[in-house]
Amino acid sequence: MKFVRNSREGIRLLETEGQVEAKLKKLDIRLVSPSKPSGNYVPYTMAPPFIYMSGVTPKVDGVLQYKGKVGLDLSKEEGYQAARQCIINQLCALKAVLGDLDRVAGIVKMEGFIQAAPDFYELPYVLNGASDLLVEAFGEKGVHARSAIGVAALPGSAAVEVELIVRYE
Repeated sequence: MKFVRNSREGIRLLETEGQVEAKLKKLDIRLVSPSKPSGNYVPYTMAPPFIYMSGVTPKVDGVLQYKGKVGLDLSKEEGYQAARQCIINQLCALKAVLGDLDRVAGIVKMEGFIQAAPDFYELPYVLNGASDLLVEAFGEKGVHARSAIGVAALPGSAAVEVELIVRYE
């Protein structure tokens, strides 16, 4: 992370592209400004050295991309992609908070909620869409504890919602 001194603004953070973002760029993942919360909550709470991140759904440009129950309306592969998009959205929020994703010291815990058909049991496969991307982006720092939880419904009928606890430097 770099800081610059500007006589008008004082010292300010100069956002940089680090190693993690270079990896994401190779995966053709672009980080954009995070979406605003859709309710009376904040997108994250900082309790140094941890960031507790609210759940996000698989939106692109504010539009929900994967709706319905995995195993009924969506295939497990589509569920995997939905979980992956959730993590892309979490990475956008982390970039906004930290300025540089290289400040992430580790992904501590992930909770994934999958709107699933009553007889769908491949919840871990679906959540691997999120876990795999975290490990691709952060290497060993991306390995985490997690829970894959099947639920009857999610906001907007989203297929997946993902929360994170992140340790940072």
